[in-house]
Amino acid sequence: MAVAVQQLKRISGNNIATPKGFKAVGIHCGLKHKKYDLAVLLSEVPASVAGVFTTNAIQAAPLVVTKDVVKKTGQMQAVIINSGNANAVTGKQGMLDALTMQEKTAQKFGIAPNLVGVASTGVIGEKLNMEPVLKGIENLNPTSTLEGSIQFSQAILTTDTVTKNTAYRVEVDGKEITIAGTAKGSGMIEPNMATMLGFITTDAKVDTGHLQDALKTVTDLTFNSITVDGDTSTNDMVLVLANGMAENEPLCPDHPDWGVFMQALHAVAQDLAKMIAKDGEGATKLVEVEVSGAVTDEEARKIAKTVVGSPLVKTAIFGCDANWGRIIAAVGYSGASIDPLGISIKIGDTTVVKDGEPVGFSEEELLLYLKQPEVKIFVELNKGSGQGIAWGCDLTYDYVQINASYRS
Repeated sequence: MAVAVQQLKRISGNNIATPKGFKAVGIHCGLKHKKYDLAVLLSEVPASVAGVFTTNAIQAAPLVVTKDVVKKTGQMQAVIINSGNANAVTGKQGMLDALTMQEKTAQKFGIAPNLVGVASTGVIGEKLNMEPVLKGIENLNPTSTLEGSIQFSQAILTTDTVTKNTAYRVEVDGKEITIAGTAKGSGMIEPNMATMLGFITTDAKVDTGHLQDALKTVTDLTFNSITVDGDTSTNDMVLVLANGMAENEPLCPDHPDWGVFMQALHAVAQDLAKMIAKDGEGATKLVEVEVSGAVTDEEARKIAKTVVGSPLVKTAIFGCDANWGRIIAAVGYSGASIDPLGISIKIGDTTVVKDGEPVGFSEEELLLYLKQPEVKIFVELNKGSGQGIAWGCDLTYDYVQINASYRS
């Protein structure tokens, strides 16, 4: 991925249907009181597909159906998504309902059922009301317009406060290719895929195996580097669909433009991951923890995720309290290899610990910094060359209120 950053072109008015051959839409079908709650993403042709899925041992029926498509078919042409109900822990009926959504979507768009993925998000343990879903599928008319994509991104939300969209354009084989993404996620977000759905589209030509490897690589650096509250859910997935309509030569690690493609895919995934972390339930601040000098990159990411996921660190940041003791304590219990006398910590531009010892600082200046909407913490370990970054948010009174009344 060592490619000049200027080769990436961030697209304004970005949307999931920007790449050639993709269409999307979201509608209100009746699972929610008023808000959009049913969406579809459609490719004109079957696309190579890659997926990463929740590590929770309890997995919702739609996720099981979609994993089966990714594993057995290796291609996908449509994804049907509902919000308002997770269709999780719903037994045999839940599986029948997920398969029915797959079948009815295939019939609506004249494609094979094994080319349709299914995703659901919302309350766990309640049977899905299929009548409005099936009527809604018949009323789905996806377009390549910005309006359709905005509706799509709205229809997949649960407790999110904002939609999450991004897109980039790069050159491959002298041809313009686009990579776009939309995601939802606000609570129950924890590294290794939790309550989040991510959909990435590209008109690049990439075979399934290389696409899966690419997604796994960028997921470890992005979606698996965010945390809101430490909970891992039952429904969560990221899918990448590559339909090849840009007509480039097939991309693979030996292709001279593979690095460009990987950089753009990483940029899309990182944008979405940071948007999810920033939109944590009740959050007021995006928190970024950057660790350097670890034994390995993996250990650096482990420490960064531990610090950003610490409830004590998160509440201190919410309270604008420069309590660096909570930060160094999280470093200590991360399980990574450390030398206590080699640790230095900065909050923003202010050094608070140097070589394992406290450094005097202005409480007033740090208070002003911690009131900003984005807070950065830097940890230097002086043990090696490993580097890693993780993102999260503060923990607020509103988080408790939102989750105490989620089913109300």
